[in-house]
Amino acid sequence: MTELEYFKLALASLHQGGWYTWKTHDADGNKIAPIDRMAYANIVVTKEGVSKPTEAEVNAKIQELKDAETTRANKKASGKQKLKDLGLDDDEIKALIGA
Repeated sequence: MTELEYFKLALASLHQGGWYTWKTHDADGNKIAPIDRMAYANIVVTKEGVSKPTEAEVNAKIQELKDAETTRANKKASGKQKLKDLGLDDDEIKALIGA
Protein backbone atom coordinates (compact mmCIF):
# COMPACT_ATOMS: atom_id res chain seq x y z
CA MET A 1 0.00 0.00 0.00
CA THR A 2 1.21 3.53 -0.71
CA GLU A 3 1.54 6.20 1.97
CA LEU A 4 -1.46 8.00 0.48
CA GLU A 5 -3.53 4.80 0.64
CA TYR A 6 -2.59 4.34 4.30
CA PHE A 7 -3.47 7.99 4.96
CA LYS A 8 -6.90 7.71 3.35
CA LEU A 9 -7.61 4.38 5.06
CA ALA A 10 -6.63 5.85 8.42
CA LEU A 11 -8.97 8.80 7.91
CA ALA A 12 -11.82 6.52 6.85
CA SER A 13 -11.36 4.35 9.93
CA LEU A 14 -11.34 7.22 12.43
CA HIS A 15 -15.02 8.14 11.91
CA GLN A 16 -18.04 6.46 10.31
CA GLY A 17 -19.27 7.52 6.89
CA GLY A 18 -18.01 10.24 4.62
CA TRP A 19 -16.97 12.80 7.19
CA TYR A 20 -14.32 14.76 5.32
CA THR A 21 -13.30 16.22 2.02
CA TRP A 22 -10.25 18.12 0.76
CA LYS A 23 -9.75 21.86 0.40
CA THR A 24 -9.66 22.87 -3.24
CA HIS A 25 -8.35 26.42 -2.67
CA ASP A 26 -5.86 27.89 -0.22
CA ALA A 27 -6.51 30.88 2.08
CA ASP A 28 -5.58 33.28 -0.74
CA GLY A 29 -8.05 31.68 -3.15
CA ASN A 30 -5.44 29.89 -5.20
CA LYS A 31 -6.43 26.48 -6.52
CA ILE A 32 -4.64 23.58 -4.81
CA ALA A 33 -3.41 21.03 -7.32
CA PRO A 34 -5.21 17.68 -6.95
CA ILE A 35 -1.96 15.89 -6.12
CA ASP A 36 -1.32 18.34 -3.27
CA ARG A 37 -4.84 18.33 -1.81
CA MET A 38 -4.62 15.04 0.01
CA ALA A 39 -2.63 16.25 2.99
CA TYR A 40 -3.54 16.65 6.64
CA ALA A 41 -3.58 20.45 6.37
CA ASN A 42 -6.24 20.24 3.65
CA ILE A 43 -8.78 18.08 5.48
CA VAL A 44 -12.19 19.73 5.78
CA VAL A 45 -14.75 18.13 8.11
CA THR A 46 -18.14 17.90 6.39
CA LYS A 47 -20.16 15.87 8.88
CA GLU A 48 -21.91 17.56 11.79
CA GLY A 49 -20.78 16.40 15.20
CA VAL A 50 -17.40 15.14 13.93
CA SER A 51 -14.17 16.84 14.85
CA LYS A 52 -10.95 16.71 12.88
CA PRO A 53 -8.57 14.21 14.45
CA THR A 54 -5.17 15.50 15.40
CA GLU A 55 -2.28 14.80 13.10
CA ALA A 56 -0.82 12.60 15.86
CA GLU A 57 -4.04 10.55 15.94
CA VAL A 58 -3.93 10.10 12.17
CA ASN A 59 -0.26 9.10 12.26
CA ALA A 60 -0.94 6.64 15.09
CA LYS A 61 -3.76 5.06 13.06
CA ILE A 62 -1.48 4.82 10.01
CA GLN A 63 1.14 3.03 12.11
CA GLU A 64 -1.52 0.71 13.55
CA LEU A 65 -2.62 -0.22 10.01
CA LYS A 66 0.96 -0.80 8.90
CA ASP A 67 1.68 -2.93 11.95
CA ALA A 68 -1.45 -5.01 11.34
CA GLU A 69 -0.41 -5.59 7.71
CA THR A 70 3.08 -6.63 8.80
CA THR A 71 1.63 -9.01 11.40
CA ARG A 72 -0.65 -10.61 8.76
CA ALA A 73 2.27 -11.06 6.36
CA ASN A 74 4.47 -12.54 9.09
CA LYS A 75 1.75 -14.97 10.20
CA LYS A 76 1.16 -16.05 6.61
CA ALA A 77 4.88 -16.70 6.10
CA SER A 78 5.08 -18.54 9.41
CA GLY A 79 2.07 -20.67 8.52
CA LYS A 80 3.57 -21.56 5.15
CA GLN A 81 6.83 -22.55 6.79
CA LYS A 82 5.01 -24.73 9.32
CA LEU A 83 3.22 -26.50 6.47
CA LYS A 84 6.56 -27.05 4.72
CA ASP A 85 7.98 -28.41 7.96
CA LEU A 86 5.11 -30.91 7.97
CA GLY A 87 6.20 -32.09 4.53
CA LEU A 88 3.90 -30.21 2.17
CA ASP A 89 5.39 -28.81 -1.02
CA ASP A 90 4.70 -25.38 -2.52
CA ASP A 91 1.97 -26.65 -4.84
CA GLU A 92 0.11 -28.34 -1.97
CA ILE A 93 0.39 -25.20 0.16
CA LYS A 94 -0.90 -23.07 -2.71
CA ALA A 95 -3.84 -25.45 -3.15
CA LEU A 96 -4.67 -25.11 0.54
CA ILE A 97 -4.30 -21.39 1.08
CA GLY A 98 -4.26 -19.93 -2.40
CA ALA A 99 -0.85 -18.30 -2.18
